[in-house]
Amino acid sequence: MTAMSAQTEAGRQVKGTEAAPAGGPAAAADLPWVEDGGKIAPQDARDLSKIFFDRLQTLEEGTPEHQYARNTLIEMNLSLVRYAAGRFRHRGQGEMEDIVQVGTIGLIKAIDRFDLSREVEFTTFAVPYIVGEIKRFFRDTSWAVHVPRRLQELRVDMAKAKESLAAELDREPTVKELAAKLERTEEEVVEGLVAANGYTAGSLDVPTESGDDNRAGGSPRSLADTLGAPDPAQELVEDLHALAPLLETLDERERRIVEMRFGEELTQSQIGAELGISQMHVSRLLSRILTRLRSGMLAEE
Repeated sequence: MTAMSAQTEAGRQVKGTEAAPAGGPAAAADLPWVEDGGKIAPQDARDLSKIFFDRLQTLEEGTPEHQYARNTLIEMNLSLVRYAAGRFRHRGQGEMEDIVQVGTIGLIKAIDRFDLSREVEFTTFAVPYIVGEIKRFFRDTSWAVHVPRRLQELRVDMAKAKESLAAELDREPTVKELAAKLERTEEEVVEGLVAANGYTAGSLDVPTESGDDNRAGGSPRSLADTLGAPDPAQELVEDLHALAPLLETLDERERRIVEMRFGEELTQSQIGAELGISQMHVSRLLSRILTRLRSGMLAEE
């Protein structure tokens, strides 16, 4: 079909094909005036796209004429985005708007990189760009926890390998068998299996599987109810563990003073009476002992 016959064929959908608005970008670019590219039939859009691509290659970027040709090509080929997005309708209507927007980015990239001299239909060239952009969107946003791209790709390869080996072996494959199938090390496979846990996240409000674990009132216990809380005594245990070897460095009288003061909870006067020294002497000894122990604890940290 010639350029003129394409313009005539699309005349029902294209306004001002033979008389574009004087002084407008369509007239300056010697292109038909398309008021709404989204209303053009797919076959007409395919024919007109060839005309627009041919002129787009000769127009200077940044000019109104180049912008008109590029924007019209985008509008006329949005049906390709809707077609490609339809493959992912199983993900739910809530995501479809995002999918179309991301697919439009792929369409724009295809328009900017298309070359008529390749003698390839634009639809054949554009669809892989659109689908690739959508898949990239899912890869980057579907994971509940962000993991490196190499592990995301490894998860896909492992899923295919597991399915193949399970059918072949009639059981779940081992890590060693997966590694041999993927020609990777066992460490890489284990890393991939751990990373795969980040693909989805479970809710802490999900009821536990055990039917016996119920709250008061009969409502089932959630996973959050089974999780422990930080033990306030944990830090004390760590301190005591670090303190034990430091106490061994004290002489017998110093250890006895620490035991009476903090173990038996005696006053300084009672300790003095027990050891036959003054309360002031006990105070100085305690101060010196605690300074040594405190210095040792800080050095450990």
